[in-house]
Amino acid sequence: MKFPKHKKRYCPYCKKHTEHNVAVTKKKNPGSLTYGSKTRARLRGRARGKGNLGRYSKPAISKFKMTGKKSTKKTDLRYTCKTCKKTHVQRKGFRARKLEFK
Repeated sequence: MKFPKHKKRYCPYCKKHTEHNVAVTKKKNPGSLTYGSKTRARLRGRARGKGNLGRYSKPAISKFKMTGKKSTKKTDLRYTCKTCKKTHVQRKGFRARKLEFK
């Protein structure tokens, strides 16, 4: 997919639309459960008096139709503002096999 090197978009630091440089970084691998969600899950079980019902000790079901390796990865674009030189990330990644900057 072809993508522009420079894009005009909203800068949360300048609080206005400015020109941005676009760079792609390697997508970081998120953990299955973050620390906050672990704590919340623990509290949720404690409130009902049943624990987590073994919810996090069971393996994922691999016979679902939606399982399997995807052929594409989601993009992780970083936008650097040309005026304040601060970088911010995109809110939502999109799936693309290959990103090419024009």
